[in-house]
Amino acid sequence: SFFFFSFNLGWGNDPNTFFFQEFLMISKGPFDLGDLRTPIIFSLLLVWFLNWLIVYSGVQKGLERANKIFMPLLFILTGIIVFWSITLPGAKEGILIYLKPDFSRLSDIKVWMDAFGQIFFTLSLGFGIMIAYASYLPKKSQIVRDSFTISCINCFFSLFAGFGVFSILGYMAHSTSKEIPQVISQSLGLAFVVYPKVIGILPAFSRLFGVIFFGILVIAGLSSAISILEAFTSALIDKFHYSRKTVVSVLSLLGFLGSIIFATRAGLYWLDIVDHFLTQYGLILVAIFECILLGWIYKTKKLREHINHFSVWHLNKWWWDTSIKIITPLVLVILFISSLWKELNAPYEGYPWMAIILIGRDWLIYTLFIAIIVASHPWKIEPAKED
Repeated sequence: SFFFFSFNLGWGNDPNTFFFQEFLMISKGPFDLGDLRTPIIFSLLLVWFLNWLIVYSGVQKGLERANKIFMPLLFILTGIIVFWSITLPGAKEGILIYLKPDFSRLSDIKVWMDAFGQIFFTLSLGFGIMIAYASYLPKKSQIVRDSFTISCINCFFSLFAGFGVFSILGYMAHSTSKEIPQVISQSLGLAFVVYPKVIGILPAFSRLFGVIFFGILVIAGLSSAISILEAFTSALIDKFHYSRKTVVSVLSLLGFLGSIIFATRAGLYWLDIVDHFLTQYGLILVAIFECILLGWIYKTKKLREHINHFSVWHLNKWWWDTSIKIITPLVLVILFISSLWKELNAPYEGYPWMAIILIGRDWLIYTLFIAIIVASHPWKIEPAKED
C-alpha cells in the first residue's frame, strides 16, 4: 500500500498518525481485534496471488524467471537509494554512527539473538529454503564455493544497504536538529514512519525516492515469500508425490486464510509477537535439531564426503565436523536458554503474558508440531517403471 502512497505522498505531514491511526487503525491490545482493514486485506490477497502464480508456474518458468528479475532489480534499486542517500546533508554523521562499534553491547544477549535472527533470515537458514533450492542444482555444482560466495555477498549487501539507512537517519537528524539516536526507531517504525517523514522533506524528487524505497521492500518481501512457499511445496511434493499445482494452491489458500489475523486492527501486535518467536526461537530450534540430526544421526562424515566429491573447495574435516556436532548447537542452546530466561523475567515488549503464551509460544508449538507430524509420515515410494 505504501508503494502506491508514494506516488502522491499519501501519508501527509504526520506519517506516525497516518500509519498507526488512519492506515492500521491500531487497537489497544492484541486481543482487541476489531474489524478487518480493507487496504491490508487487498494487499494480502495480491501478495498471495503473486506467490501462488510464481510457484505454481514451476521452477524454471516461475522461480527461476522471478529471481532473474527480482535479484538484479533489488541490487540496482538499493544501489540507487544508497548513493542518493549519502549525498544528503547530515549523511556523514549517520554513517559515522553506523561504523562506530559499541563493544559494550556484546554482553547483551538480545544483541546476539538479533544477530542470529538476522543472519538466519537473510541467508534463509532454518526455513528449508536452501535445502529446497539445493535439490534443483546440477550434480556437479560447486556447493562449497557457492555457499561461501553467497554468504559473502549477503554480508556485503547487508552492510552496503546499512549505509543508505543511516545516511537517511543522519539527514533526518540534521533536518530536525535532533540527535541520531532520537530519530532511530524499530523496524516497522523506521520503514513506515521515519522514512516517510524523510521522503516528505527531501529537497527534490521525493516521490521518486519513495517509489524506489517501497519498491525495494515489496521486491524483498515477495522474493522471501515465494522462497518460503517453495520450501513447503517442494517438501510435500518430494515426500508425497502430490502435484505441484494442488500443493501450491492449497498452501496459498491456507497461507492467505492464516494471515487474515494480521489484517485486523490488532494485526501489528500479532505480527510482532509471531515474528519474534518464529524468526528467533523457531529458527534457532530448527538449527539445533538440524545439527543434531546431521552431526550425530546421519553423521557429518557422510555429508562432508558427498560435498567434497562434487566440490573443488573441500571442507576441512576437523572444522566442519566440530562446528556441526559441537560448536554451533552448543552456542545456539546457550543463546536460546539465556534469551528465554531473560524473557521469563520481562515479557517481550511488555505484552501481557496471555498474549505471549497464546500468540507466541503456542504458535511456535503448533508450527513445530505440524512439522514433526509431516516428518514422521512415511515417504511415498513411486513404483519402479518397467523398461
